[in-house]
Amino acid sequence: MTQVSTIGTAGVKWGETEKQQWLALQAVKRSYFDDVVSQIDALRSEFTVEQYGELAYPELAPATTHYPLFVIKPTVWQADKPTVLVTGGVHGYETSGVHGALAFAKTAAAQYADAFNIVIAPCVSPWGYETINRWNPTATDPNRSFYTNSPAQESVALMKMVKELGVDLVAHFDLHETTDSDNTEFRPALAARDAQTHDNWNIPDGFYLVGDSENPQAEFQAAIIAGVANVTHIAPADDKGEIIGAPLEQFGVINYAKTKLGLCGGLSNATYKTTTEVYPDSATATPQECIAAQVAVITSGLGFILQQ
Repeated sequence: MTQVSTIGTAGVKWGETEKQQWLALQAVKRSYFDDVVSQIDALRSEFTVEQYGELAYPELAPATTHYPLFVIKPTVWQADKPTVLVTGGVHGYETSGVHGALAFAKTAAAQYADAFNIVIAPCVSPWGYETINRWNPTATDPNRSFYTNSPAQESVALMKMVKELGVDLVAHFDLHETTDSDNTEFRPALAARDAQTHDNWNIPDGFYLVGDSENPQAEFQAAIIAGVANVTHIAPADDKGEIIGAPLEQFGVINYAKTKLGLCGGLSNATYKTTTEVYPDSATATPQECIAAQVAVITSGLGFILQQ
């Protein structure tokens, strides 16, 4: 969200003109088709891969730019087994969420195939992935848009796909990152767009989870933290006992009201829900470590559920 300070008038919410000015500053930096779709295609011999939607943005030039959305499912659906949802790339710029979902499909999903139907949507926001953005081309945050009559195509498509599964989810793992750019780019842009003042919180050095305040499942979250701690370091609370402005519920865990806030993690009534927050900007974290942490979240969480 480069040069966002040059857009609009301070204290006035953006209109369509300002949003178009913001969009004109965005540029493609990597390829969804080369980085993500190619990996999904390589999984077709092991899974059922379905296209569950296609994103088209008249705001973009050329207007013919379309992004197909893919979901990875078991080759044999077991109606008597519980269903688990894994989502990545709801915020497209959060790289390890996308590649963590794919890595889980490639390296670990088969271990749980007898116990669960596992459904993986690895990249919910392809344009955000390509332009390294939190928003979509209409300056809308898909991860605040999971509700009826949503303005975000990305959120609508995913909600429709999940509804059409026709089952209740036992678990939902929503894979995210917290980055230094959250404070240097994305929160300032949010403040400008909405004509609000935002006090930037400290970016925590390490991994943490966001549980659901309406259904926290503290033991489930703790089991995941224990598993991830074998891969990467867990974020401590700040001097206020908080992480990103929210009170610490237990080591490495905060809670949000996910459904009320329109978060992806609140799109279902799954018994077990968690949102990951990997910290890729840590001096000690490698891209592969961040991906491995995302995989450890899912395997640790599924291991906990199997023990119940």
